[in-house]
Amino acid sequence: MRKVILPLCFTLVRPHLESCVQLWSPQHRKDMELLEQVQRRATKMIRELEHISYEERVRELGLFRLEKRRLQGDLNAAFQYLNGVYRKDRGNIFSKACCDRTRSNGFKLSEGRFRLDIRKIFFAVRVVKHWHRLPREVVEAPSLDTFKARLDEALSNLV
Repeated sequence: MRKVILPLCFTLVRPHLESCVQLWSPQHRKDMELLEQVQRRATKMIRELEHISYEERVRELGLFRLEKRRLQGDLNAAFQYLNGVYRKDRGNIFSKACCDRTRSNGFKLSEGRFRLDIRKIFFAVRVVKHWHRLPREVVEAPSLDTFKARLDEALSNLV
């Protein structure tokens, strides 16, 4: 059953849950739980795993919770933007911090201050605090594939 459900989940369900997540990322806990419930039900369909907790099922199947997958997508998009993949965009979404005092990674982004709380959920603001928590070897990855591999390792300890 595992050989059938997992590929179906990866090819049919997850793309719908993760498409354009950088634009519409849910910020309310109830919305996140509704999305997570879809993955919860899909993992519960595997007979040998139906009686264990959701966290254990996700760990057993080698999956991430959707919240962590959204963060992973955000950081991937930020890495691509910072490395010039989106050259058509002339605006500066991110700007490098001017401070030379850095502890973890050497590529800090500046955080803007805003009067409205709605700005906290914008992509550029949402990514900055997580970017600062990444280790130096992740941020300074030479390619996107290397970044993704190192990010997976870092996220297992980060969130």
